[in-house]
Amino acid sequence: MEDKITPNAADQTAPEKAGAVAPESAGKIAREIAGTTEPKRQRIRLLNVPIDIIEPRELDLAIFELAKWPGEQRIVLLSLWDLLRARRNAEYMEYLDQAALIVPISKSIVAGARFLLKKQPTRYMPFDFVIKCLSVLEEHEFSCYLLGGKKATLAKIENNIATTFPGLQIVGRFPGPIKRRNEGPVIEVIRKSSPSLLLVNKGVRGGEMWIARNAGRLGSGIKLWCSDLFEVLAGRKWRPPRKIFELGLEWVGYCLRNPAKLLRIFPFVYYNFLLLAYKALKKK
Repeated sequence: MEDKITPNAADQTAPEKAGAVAPESAGKIAREIAGTTEPKRQRIRLLNVPIDIIEPRELDLAIFELAKWPGEQRIVLLSLWDLLRARRNAEYMEYLDQAALIVPISKSIVAGARFLLKKQPTRYMPFDFVIKCLSVLEEHEFSCYLLGGKKATLAKIENNIATTFPGLQIVGRFPGPIKRRNEGPVIEVIRKSSPSLLLVNKGVRGGEMWIARNAGRLGSGIKLWCSDLFEVLAGRKWRPPRKIFELGLEWVGYCLRNPAKLLRIFPFVYYNFLLLAYKALKKK
């Protein structure tokens, strides 16, 4: 049986003013705005692909600013494979250029920026980054919408978020795969719900590019593609320990679980060749 698009208590809930700040939080937010400046971040280009440098101490303010400003604000968690994809895919490169924040999640990107540009981006663990977003939004009583993924997974995530972040409003959820005839009504529900954060997972046509291809239709707020993170947030998929991630060895665990990922050694070699080639050209 298909999930209905019409809002209901389980799958589609939309308060009168989703994302509105409660009166008790308004003073706190006003004080924060008055006592802070714009978050310090620097956009660089590695192999002509944009990447942002933002320190952890600036991240809370950056997320808050993106959530409160009108218009669509895209955040991209950029892997090495995404970087290489952008070099050969003009549409994806444009998507990155228009993103409000591009966060590197690959140690190879950080190493490449240090080697080629003498810059040091901060690398973030995807799971921790999403948790940080939810935490900041909860602090100011903003809202979230969950799109894509399996129905049982969404239900589990909603329960986990409600338990861990009780101040965060979940204004709706809709599982994938989303059929073409349902796409328009789903987008309209999202726009009317006006979530501060739209988390998009597998099950939408075009994957991450679904966000770009529906620009202007989804309403204001942060838009974030989650890839496999819904399964991780639901506790149904392996998440590398933080120490392993910091060492850049999470690929070992992924390869043990899926030996086909060993084939990624070839794009990795190509990436390092590009770094050496760009370095050589800079010296001429």
